[in-house]
Amino acid sequence: MSGQDRGHTPPSSSSLGSVLLRSDIKLLCFEVWYPLEVGNCSSTLVVVIQVDQSIPTMLLYLLTLLVTVAGDALPGSCGFKQSTCGYTSDPAYDQWKTSEDGDFLIVDHTVQERAGQAVLVSPELQLREWSCLRFVYQITGLASLWLYLRPQGQNFDTKLWAADTPSDGWLTASIDLRNSSVSHQVVFKGWLGAEAGSGVALFRIDIIPGYCIGQWPPHLATVRVSTAQGWSPLVCSPECDFEEPHLCAYSTPWSHGAAWYVGGSHAHPGDVAWSSETGRFMYVDSTHGKEVAQLVSPMTTTPLAGCLSFYYRSDQESNCFLTVLTRDQLGQYEDIWRAEINRTTGWTLAQVDIRVPYPLEVVFEAAFNSQAGGRVAVDDISFSPQFCYSESHETSFDPSTANCNFEEGFCQYKAEQAGWSRVTVNPSIYRLGDHTTGSGSFLLANTQISAPPAYMSLLHGPPLPGNLTYCLRFYYMLGFTKTDDALSIYTSDRLGGAERKIWTATETARNVWTEVHVTFQRRRTTRVLFVSMCSQLGDCGLVGLDDISVNLGDCRLTAGTLLSAPGACTFETGTCEFVQDQEGDSADWVWTRGPTPTCYTGPMGDHTTGVGHYMYIEASWMLTGHRARLVSTKQRGSGSPQCLQFHYHMYGSGTGQLSVLLHLAGEESFTTLWSRLGEQGMSWMKASVSYQSDQEHQASTHWIVFEAIRGPSIRSDIAIDDIVFQQGHCNEADGVPYYRFSEKVNEIEF
Repeated sequence: MSGQDRGHTPPSSSSLGSVLLRSDIKLLCFEVWYPLEVGNCSSTLVVVIQVDQSIPTMLLYLLTLLVTVAGDALPGSCGFKQSTCGYTSDPAYDQWKTSEDGDFLIVDHTVQERAGQAVLVSPELQLREWSCLRFVYQITGLASLWLYLRPQGQNFDTKLWAADTPSDGWLTASIDLRNSSVSHQVVFKGWLGAEAGSGVALFRIDIIPGYCIGQWPPHLATVRVSTAQGWSPLVCSPECDFEEPHLCAYSTPWSHGAAWYVGGSHAHPGDVAWSSETGRFMYVDSTHGKEVAQLVSPMTTTPLAGCLSFYYRSDQESNCFLTVLTRDQLGQYEDIWRAEINRTTGWTLAQVDIRVPYPLEVVFEAAFNSQAGGRVAVDDISFSPQFCYSESHETSFDPSTANCNFEEGFCQYKAEQAGWSRVTVNPSIYRLGDHTTGSGSFLLANTQISAPPAYMSLLHGPPLPGNLTYCLRFYYMLGFTKTDDALSIYTSDRLGGAERKIWTATETARNVWTEVHVTFQRRRTTRVLFVSMCSQLGDCGLVGLDDISVNLGDCRLTAGTLLSAPGACTFETGTCEFVQDQEGDSADWVWTRGPTPTCYTGPMGDHTTGVGHYMYIEASWMLTGHRARLVSTKQRGSGSPQCLQFHYHMYGSGTGQLSVLLHLAGEESFTTLWSRLGEQGMSWMKASVSYQSDQEHQASTHWIVFEAIRGPSIRSDIAIDDIVFQQGHCNEADGVPYYRFSEKVNEIEF
């Protein structure tokens, strides 16, 4: 917004900006104007600085410089009307083109005649502070649009957002970008389906300081210094003031009754009275009564915790309610604030502390419960990472204290009745090892080896505070057992007193580690109890337990992180851009779930959940010595060490060889980074491989290749799952290979 749009005439600019003085006896308020050039858009930055008269002139000068820097923090914004503002199409893919009228970028079947992808890369961004990336887009046909963040010096992009729903008009997306000391680039990937008419268009991109649920508008930044009570840190006031047409991506669902509208005019000197409003705000006006209207923020995309502030006003004495709620992706609401008074004499400041562990929308809900109707308005919504109230600074409960993989002991879990034992199973073809690495430790409830025999094995977890929703995750495995109560989960508000059963095992998880996730909530402090029972000694069997974790929130919401891990693939939704080698092999890897079709070879299920997907070679379709290669997407390379971790399964008397190869760009040969030959046991084993991809100390583009070679018989199925690439050396040592003739082949260590 320009100075003229605000109803002021900006003074002539200088290197430090021009200063206007408006003050009372104690305080000075400075308004500083700066012309800005962002992309191909011209605007004016207005900075309001409120200081005490006693502040030295030099400090005021430094404050002015600080604001000057803040005004430059908008790289990556672009309207695409005159140029692409430094955005470029990756030449290795199809190209983004400017539309015929020059208003936006597009990739569709008028540009190309086949399905493919086009990659648009931003200039380098210095994201030193939290920012909100907002863009306007449209999808048609079977196309999709993906957004990634590309950190400097890393091989993989971080997926931030994706959409594949076609629309008849322009849509707006908002994504929070975390602050970082490393330079980044924003990457848009447009995927085209084979259907004619498929396309993706980008109309505008804005990167704005602050948070998407309440951020600095592009024309205003505020810096304040406390005066009467002494010095205090500089406090920035990012806010959504609804002055711009995009309304900070807030939306109001359509309804037959009341709805939120934009009030006021295009300028914004203060919004001081209903009758003389000159700035914009959001309001809902009910004339029929008994209506509800919602104003909804964009969905958060990263965990947040801090203070949500806003101004509101109402002209109704009673039967008019303003409530602030959060709404998760399941549509579940939670009240976080409600107006204590209905009628206000003017704009009233409201503040509420919020914690956002998973994607949420903030909903401002106005409800009218009488025929008298009424009017409610909100304005200047902002979010700060500092809590509003001191009591919120108290350390909240950390659910990770209840996590345990049993590698170093029982953690905070306590076994009762001598029924649960911590054991280690050496890699073998007769018993499953642990879930974590295949050769580590886990808990085993096997009452046949207890002394004296125990018919109930109890495992108590640590106390969990009440009035919170928890997601409990763990892996279990059943061996030979006849009882219906092989494993059950209870919650108890006192030690030793089970109150409620929340889960029980089925007999479908034999000889495979199966993931379980259970959501529960209790009013009082509670403990989780893992209980294994048998009616008589002959009915007792093996029950394994491993990798327990606890998170806050419904399990359906915490199923994954808000931002996907770069370079990670569980194969649950596909092959993650891994491709088959079409030239250097004689067979293909197969994407599957469940057991492989050949007996006595291959896994019974995947490593991720026990019932999910993985990649494997089907030996019965191959000849001895045939190889299959699965090739990663092209990696940019880094001069620093890299770590590759994955799980592999090599079970079968005729198992061949699995290798990890490094293929550097421009070279014909492959470098072997890791290899296993022959049968490695019936467990999923974890591998950790450290490597570097530089040539003559320069980072080199490269590919990672998983190569499986078929052994002498059809019992040679080889599988891989849960691939993760990370920066730096691997912290964990690689697992110990299994040797067929070991004397400890069938031994359990207690």
